[in-house]
Order: sequence, then structure tokens, then C-alpha cells
Amino acid sequence: MCGMKGNCLWIFHSQAMRLKPPIPTCALNQIHAHLLKTHKPPLTFNAVLPSLSPQDAVLLYNQMVLHPTSHNHFTFTQALIASSLLQALHKTLEIHAHVIKSGHYSDIFIQNTLLHSYVVKNNIVFAKMVFKSISSPDVVSWTSIISGLSKCGFHEEAIGKFLCMDVKPNTSTLVSVVSACCGLRAVRFGKAIHGYSLRSLDGVNIILDNALLDFYVKCGNLASAKFLFMKMSWRDVISWTTMVGGLAQGGLCEEAVEVFQAMVNGGEAVPNEVTFVNVLSACSSLGALSLGQWVHSYISTRHDLVVDGNLGNALINMYSKCSDICMAVQVFNELTHKDIISWSTIIGGMAMNGHGMHALQLFSLMLVHGVSPDDVTFIGLLSACSHAGLVKQGLIFFKAMNDVYGIAPQMKHYACMVDMYGRAGLLEEAEAFIRGMPMEADGPIWGALLNACKVHGNEKMFVQIYHSLCSAKGVSIGTLALLSNTYASCNKWDDANNVRDMMRDLGLKKMPGYSWIEVDAMVNGCDGVNRSFAYAGKS
Repeated sequence: MCGMKGNCLWIFHSQAMRLKPPIPTCALNQIHAHLLKTHKPPLTFNAVLPSLSPQDAVLLYNQMVLHPTSHNHFTFTQALIASSLLQALHKTLEIHAHVIKSGHYSDIFIQNTLLHSYVVKNNIVFAKMVFKSISSPDVVSWTSIISGLSKCGFHEEAIGKFLCMDVKPNTSTLVSVVSACCGLRAVRFGKAIHGYSLRSLDGVNIILDNALLDFYVKCGNLASAKFLFMKMSWRDVISWTTMVGGLAQGGLCEEAVEVFQAMVNGGEAVPNEVTFVNVLSACSSLGALSLGQWVHSYISTRHDLVVDGNLGNALINMYSKCSDICMAVQVFNELTHKDIISWSTIIGGMAMNGHGMHALQLFSLMLVHGVSPDDVTFIGLLSACSHAGLVKQGLIFFKAMNDVYGIAPQMKHYACMVDMYGRAGLLEEAEAFIRGMPMEADGPIWGALLNACKVHGNEKMFVQIYHSLCSAKGVSIGTLALLSNTYASCNKWDDANNVRDMMRDLGLKKMPGYSWIEVDAMVNGCDGVNRSFAYAGKS
């Protein structure tokens, strides 16, 4: 209980310091004059410290520390809080030295404040040193070091500290160790922490529930995430946003949209910018234009939101993937600040919708605005050249990646080049390009060449591609199914059956096709076995 009180006091004081305006210089001068006249500890000055801005608190501390009888342990604590808010490591080190010199270092509250100050600055070396010097760490001490280790990426060490605790952990401790479990994807230990919290903690703690929800989502355990979400007695915007984002990233886009609709209709929490970005991502994956438009119209009613930055980029991406390139351009033009993601998204959108020349023009405009391209920009450019049959321009862009912009081509860029050659019917050039790659081609690259061979009716390369696919990495079931179907279309049934036998030996099975249609802003999915699902949202 004392640990929780200490945390609350620190938060209260730090927030108060943030909000207070600087005090006049004359007031500081009066305080200085008083310090010179008296040798008694001015307890009223210690009372003033929490109400000052961080800058003024440090200035007052500088005056008080010059007079040995004018300060006590409370003075050092408030000065450390102020230096933490100012991100002034040198001042923290100075105060640390004064604390040791004045004999106040044994005070547990000062030790915890020092520990927290170093954790805030990600100085885990000094934090561990302070923690080691504490003779009897309390729950605040343990929580601070576990939080610091987890935040700095030392997840295993954070869990090790948790297991060494000789005091009962509080909710803040559990949140920190759950974060460490999330970093390690340690599902079993995270579930154990969840079970411990259910057995040992009284009442509902939304912060811990949200941390556990985020843990399950990031570990890919969506079943546990959904179970926890449904069992939560109260869910805030972070709970809903985590669930929507987790379902969208996990491929359950229909459910993500359904959860978002339940959030809006239920009114338990108001969606924020991150919520909209996540649901727009789900709409993009579904190709659900009507749902995306409904989300856009809802955003328009929110005067506290600005369609810019991540939200604007998400709308551009949604309209591009839903084939409404006109609206994508309109949103792009209305953006106040166009970053590299904005430009790359609209260039890629133009490419995927068959407007290759417009994509190249946008790239030129991007350079005029002083925005340098990244690797994603070049994927869009190469894709644009591929769809528009602009082989020479594609070669120029591919060469300029490394020579001009210093961007090393990745496997996706090589796949775009092979696809570009294949669409243009330059199959021998495509194969030569693959042979000349500095790394071994993976399955998608050979799959792009295979698809080009099928389109242009080149049967001579099938054998070479087959042998290359057998040794390539990352060969998808779709690529092998395409190879088998290609052999079958050429009446090479033995070869087709051999590929099917290889698929069975590898334990691979082609998933049935699945399509979505929209009816009255509802997403209806139909798969190969004639099942249908409708997602109309929750009331």
C-alpha cells in the first residue's frame, strides 16, 4: 500500500510541476535573501517546491543546497522529480552526489526516486547500481527496476527480478512483467501472471487488463484475447483499439470491423485516431469500400480529429486498395503535411490501380517537394512500371535505388523486376536477372516467373522452374498449385501429379477460395464450400 502511495505522490507532484508557470525572478531573489538571513530549515520552501515548474524547482534547489541547514530529504526528492521532468541527466547525477554527501542516501523514498529518475532516462546501468545499493527494496523499488529492464529490452532479466521478489507485487509490477513476457513472446509465463492476478488481486484494474490484452494480441493468441475482452467488466478506448488492431493484424478483418461497429453503437468508449487507423486497415484488407466510406463519414463528424498524418495515410491506403483512386487522390491533396508514407501510399495506389504514368509523375512531384524516397516508394514505382510495361524506366529506377539513393534492393524489389520482365514477355531476361541476383531467389520470385510462363505459353522453362522451386525457400502452396495446374493445362498429367504428390508429402493443402461482397454496408463472405457469413455489427 505504501508503494502505491509513493507512486501516486510522484505522479501528482510531477504533473503539478508540469502545469505550474515559472515564478517571477524577484520571488526567487526574496527566497535567496531569506536563506542568507536565517540558518533554520525553511519548511515552507519545501512545501513550495512541488507547486513550482521543473525549471523553478531546480533553481530553488540550487539556492537551498548552498545552505546546509536549509534542506532535508524532501528537498532532494522534489529536485530529483524536477530533473527527471527536464530530462537533465547531469543534474540528476549532481543531486545523487549531494544526497550521498549529505547522508540522506539511506532514505528509501530518495532511493526510489533516484531509481525512477534513471529508469525514465533509460540509464539502466545506473538504475541497477541504485537498486543494488538498496538494503531492503520495497514494491516500488522492485517495480521500477523490472519496468526499466523491460523498457530497455532486457526482458529475461526483468522476469528474473520478478521471480526474486521478496515482497508482494502490485498491479504496476504485474504490468511491467507482462510487458517483458510480451517482448519474449512467453505465452505460458504470461498466462501464469494472468492467473496470479486473478487469484491475488482484488477489484478491477483496467491498466493490467489492457496490458494482458495487448500481450495476448502480440503473441498471436487471439482466442485468449477475445475471451479476456468479453470478460472485462469495463473497457476503455485502449481495450477496444487493441482488440480491433489485433483482429485486423491477425487476419480476422471481418471480426475487427464487427468489434468497431459494436464500439460505436454501444457507446462504451469513443474511438480515437489509432482505432480508426486499425479499422481502416481491416477495411483495406477486405476491400470493403462502403464500410471504409462509412468510417470516413464518421471521422468527418468528429471535430476533435484532423485528417492528417497516420489517419490521412490510412484513408489513402483504404481508398487505393478498394479501387477508389479518385477519393485517394482527394484525401492526399487535402493533407496539410505529406510525409514519405503519404507519397509512397499514393504512388503504390496509382500502381495497383493501373495508373503507372501517374505514379511516375507523382514521384517527380515528390522530389520537387524535397521528400526523399525509401524502399517502399521504390516498390510502388517498380510495380507501376511493371503494370504499365515501362521496362526501361523500371531498370533506371532499380539502378537508381542503390547508385543515387543508397537503398539496397530487397527480395520484394527483385520480385517486382521479375514480374516486370514477365509481363513484358521477356522471359529469358527474367531468368537471367534471377541467376544474377546477389542472393538466392525465394519462392515468390520463381512463382512470378512461372506465372509469366503460363501467360505467354512458354513450356520450355517449366522443368527449370520446377527444379528451382524444389530447392527455393518460402515456396507457398499457391505457387505449387499454380505449377501443377500449369502442367495440367499443357496435358502433362504425370508432372502435374508429381507436384501434387510433393505437396501431400510436405503436408501442404490448398485453402479454398474466399470472397467478400458488400450488401447494405455489411460484409458477406463466401468460400469454396458454399458457407456464408454476415457481419452486421453489434447493437
